[in-house]
Amino acid sequence: MVAYYDAATPLIPAQHQPAVLLEHLRSLDVDPGPLLAGAGLPTFGFDRPDAHCAPTQLLALLRSAAQALRDPELAFQLGRDLLPGHYGAASHALLTAGTLRRALHVMSTHGARLSPLLVPHVAVEGRLAMLYWTDACASAGMRAFLVDMQMSAVAAACHWLAGERLPWQYLFNRGGPRQRDAHEVHLGTDLHFNCHLDAMVIDAGWLDHPWANPRTLRSPAIAEALDREAAAQEPRRHLLALVYAHLLERVRCAPGLEDTAAAFAMSAATFKRRLAACGTHFQAELDQVRLHTALRLMHGHGLDNEAIGRYLGFEDPANFRRSMKRWAGLTPAQLRLRLGGLPGDGGVFA
Repeated sequence: MVAYYDAATPLIPAQHQPAVLLEHLRSLDVDPGPLLAGAGLPTFGFDRPDAHCAPTQLLALLRSAAQALRDPELAFQLGRDLLPGHYGAASHALLTAGTLRRALHVMSTHGARLSPLLVPHVAVEGRLAMLYWTDACASAGMRAFLVDMQMSAVAAACHWLAGERLPWQYLFNRGGPRQRDAHEVHLGTDLHFNCHLDAMVIDAGWLDHPWANPRTLRSPAIAEALDREAAAQEPRRHLLALVYAHLLERVRCAPGLEDTAAAFAMSAATFKRRLAACGTHFQAELDQVRLHTALRLMHGHGLDNEAIGRYLGFEDPANFRRSMKRWAGLTPAQLRLRLGGLPGDGGVFA
């Protein structure tokens, strides 16, 4: 069983993501002391090499900064400075990725180090590739901020490493803002809201296009060595990342609470408490995996409702339609209509 962390585990070095935020505040002549205190962090000595904070504390610090500054560009400005970052071997592996495929592998494999508040996932479906995020812990109303920050981080890092701005499409699991100026300045104009997932999508032809930055390396041996070093520095993963992966591997056999808890060496009651501490519950996690799988099959492989339902273990197509309405708030037909309007042959996952 892989060791995991949850929202209360103090494993984020203060010199990593928190330092980016504190440096930004100081550049604006904002005293970070009150914000640190409000997040339950020491106002002095927090910049020591051995200082760490929990995801809940970093989240509280980001929320306090957002409330204090009230700057619609804050999430994007912070994200711009997050990656590759100075996070040890994981940052080195990203810095020397050489291609988008390798970079996405690094981001998803070492997400606990590079993205401690959101879990990154990579999927390649047909001719499009996707990087999408699920929660690592309860976001307490900060989900939109975190998504904007991570999208800005990935877009800026890829722009710098590739030597050109990549043609990403941006999908948001929320309604559009009244003002899109900040999104368009930092991400571009290919923005799509109400998409039932937060993702960056790009033509798969870009995955193996060599990057222009001379710092990048292309040696498989070096890449493997950096992966091993990064794994040694990052012995734990997000609990919700492990749960998502576990359920995704078993999505066709209707995994249950008891069996899933046993796979994590927990009783069902303990497992439910762990998930509750992350702001979720078992059925929500299972429904999320089923919805994402259904979307991939629907738009990436062109399967009809009956075939998708069979894949997910539904014998009656009507039951699948009702389940989709519960998962997404829309029927399969409504989802096809909404996502089919996005760029790309046949929809998001074509």
